[in-house]
Amino acid sequence: MRTILLLLLTSLQFSFIAIGDKDKFRQDVAVMHGSAQGLPQGAIDKIQLYNQSPLAVATGGTYQWNGSQWTRSKVSSQYNSITQFKKLPEGCGKVLSEVTNNGDTYIGCENGLFIKTRKNRWQQVLPSDENYSWALKNVAALVVDSDGNLWFGSKEGIGKNTNGTWHLFTGKEGLPYNRFTCASAGPKGEVWFGTENGAIRAENNYFYYRSTRRWLPDNRVNDIAVDKDGTAWIATNKGIAQIISKEMTYEEKAAHFTKLTEERHNRMGFICQNHLSEQFNIDSYELAISDNDGQYTAMYGAAQAFRYATTGDKEAKKLADRSFKAVKWLVDITSVPGFPARVIIPVDWHEPVNEQYSKEYNKRHQKNDPFWKDIFPRFPLSEDGKYRWKCDTSSDELAGHYFYYGVYYDLVAETEEEKAAVKQVVADVTDHLIRHSFKLVDYDGKPTRWGSFDPDYFNSIWGWDQRGLNSMMMLSFLNVASHVTEDPKYDEVAKMLRDEEHYHINAMHPKEFFPPENVVPWDNNLGLMSFYGLINYEKDPELLMMYRLSLEYAWLNISKQKNAFWDGLYGALANTFTKKVNEGYFNTDELFKENPLFAQSVIDRYGKSSLDTQYIKETLQRIPLDLIGYEMDNTHRLDVLFDPTPAQEADMGWRVDSYALPIDERGHVRLDRDAFDLHDSEGNGYSEHEGTFYLLPYYFAKYHDLIPQ
Repeated sequence: MRTILLLLLTSLQFSFIAIGDKDKFRQDVAVMHGSAQGLPQGAIDKIQLYNQSPLAVATGGTYQWNGSQWTRSKVSSQYNSITQFKKLPEGCGKVLSEVTNNGDTYIGCENGLFIKTRKNRWQQVLPSDENYSWALKNVAALVVDSDGNLWFGSKEGIGKNTNGTWHLFTGKEGLPYNRFTCASAGPKGEVWFGTENGAIRAENNYFYYRSTRRWLPDNRVNDIAVDKDGTAWIATNKGIAQIISKEMTYEEKAAHFTKLTEERHNRMGFICQNHLSEQFNIDSYELAISDNDGQYTAMYGAAQAFRYATTGDKEAKKLADRSFKAVKWLVDITSVPGFPARVIIPVDWHEPVNEQYSKEYNKRHQKNDPFWKDIFPRFPLSEDGKYRWKCDTSSDELAGHYFYYGVYYDLVAETEEEKAAVKQVVADVTDHLIRHSFKLVDYDGKPTRWGSFDPDYFNSIWGWDQRGLNSMMMLSFLNVASHVTEDPKYDEVAKMLRDEEHYHINAMHPKEFFPPENVVPWDNNLGLMSFYGLINYEKDPELLMMYRLSLEYAWLNISKQKNAFWDGLYGALANTFTKKVNEGYFNTDELFKENPLFAQSVIDRYGKSSLDTQYIKETLQRIPLDLIGYEMDNTHRLDVLFDPTPAQEADMGWRVDSYALPIDERGHVRLDRDAFDLHDSEGNGYSEHEGTFYLLPYYFAKYHDLIPQ
């Protein structure tokens, strides 16, 4: 992986697309250096630049970087150890750091920050600003940046002095951590701080936190050096991290993820994550299967469909076509008409899948999960005997299928043959649901665990909490079917569900918000993808108003999670509603006659989107190029507030600005996770995730004019 990322960054220097500054951003990439690159095992104590080449000092000697390897060096370390002053300030304790600024000498001590005056006397510095006044402790970091500002890192926080004026930072101002070990200045005003638990880059009074194996070989930072290009070389107890920041465009990043996905995540046209047999090593990848191959493939196909619609790229059309055929195959392969499988694998797949899901396993699993379905085999044979397909399909799969059916039909299918294929599969799946009283019914003749969309289920103790979401999804499926097939029977069925079973009223509460055990993040994915078909294909103005209210309720609950896909779906649909308002689509005098003020109040309150698109751009820019799943623990951070909701898990919370932590500082990158989870492990270095989690929100946002074209 190290080699791949370096080649990518090198190529970007020479292949930059000149399309305007607004489309360029800086992408951080971490490259790990350890024994495989010539460093000794164990701690790297110091690092410095010698003729702009990094020089690392360890117990076993000095090592120099030659551009591809670390080699033993005879160059002597030029470190300036802390001056042995003849007289120190009284009570200052141990001297921890030292710097000279404009001829003045500063020392950071256990018991304060001191400056040596022109009279050769020590004077204690007591920094203060409008919020704080500090007598400092453990001033372990001192540095002067390229603009001449003095910085310190202490137990109290970070301080910056500009022309005699202090600006002080604690967790309330976004500082992640405060047990400092060192500091180093970069070429463009940025300052890097090392701590006992990660590294921090201060840039324009904002702090980027770089911790855990995504960014560092070890969280204990011993020293940092920053070269003339702004690359930070970070010495830790288990090697060196090289954090590179290079300019990219959205399109270059998309090309990277498309290439990555095609090379390492394509299994017979199905797209999903990989398993890494060697932790953190992407070269050890093995193609994997998941419960949601259909949904993940549909989302990748949708990304390529929006790409095709915005760029006309023939590769995008080819990939979208392939994804549709794969999703359709899931329906065509099963023994039950219109029933979509979760997964298709060759009959000689290397894992003994049916043995893993034996009847004994099902019985054991039901002790902890009483709703687990006892069905065997879980992977029946295909009719031709060449494949196995996984049953017990869920609502997750249907949400992905229907989202993609509509998108593919509208944006990609061009020939009559292509359109006919979409009509056929949509009719097959929808007719299956109608035929079985709005349930997904498996080959055993019984509903799947998570495939019930029927009124009896909603009115039971088992299904009441899914009433809102699944009612809305079922109406969405019928809207997609009506739009694609142009068969009026699907409108008639939807009307029946509204008139007799009040599905549209249920849909006004599109998901559960409490208690926490009922609030699962992937329901946001299901819900918002289903809103796309529900709202885009709805013609009734009263229903559109109701669904617009429902959309707002669904999104507000997650509007601060910095999920670029969820934000994009909300923004696109809210803007669609706004356009209809501006076009005079809603005659408020004719709507909701039992309360003539209601329609206008909806337009007044929700006639415009409340989305701030800066968070879509931030997340797209900060999704890591490295999509390995790492364990990330942010529960120690000073800049987070814990969620006080009763019965909530102890490690849920958000940054002090009330938004989720940035995506490159969280433990996940997938689109269906809870961004407020402060301690997460998405594979712990043994999985690599597909690039859909950038591609779909990017091309979706581009198609809907939510980011620069």
